[in-house]
Amino acid sequence: MTSFFLATLIVLSLLIPFYLYRATVGPTVFDRLIGLNGIASKAILFLVLIGAHDNQLDMFLDLALGYGLLNLVGSLAVGKYLERKELHE
Repeated sequence: MTSFFLATLIVLSLLIPFYLYRATVGPTVFDRLIGLNGIASKAILFLVLIGAHDNQLDMFLDLALGYGLLNLVGSLAVGKYLERKELHE
């Protein structure tokens, strides 16, 4: 089972540079927001997998849920701000 966790963490680590590229080079602000959300979702998966591996899933799941909620609220706030800014222009 340890090899499964290790392989999954490696695959997730290999995906992060693609999202980082999208977050830094993305032609629009929404592309950058999508890149940051992708990185945040991979961080949530990291937390859950590490918690499952260490047999402390309850603690790491609470952290992952909190981080996910912060990510959701932040994304909604930025989207709403950009939508409102676009209406005034």
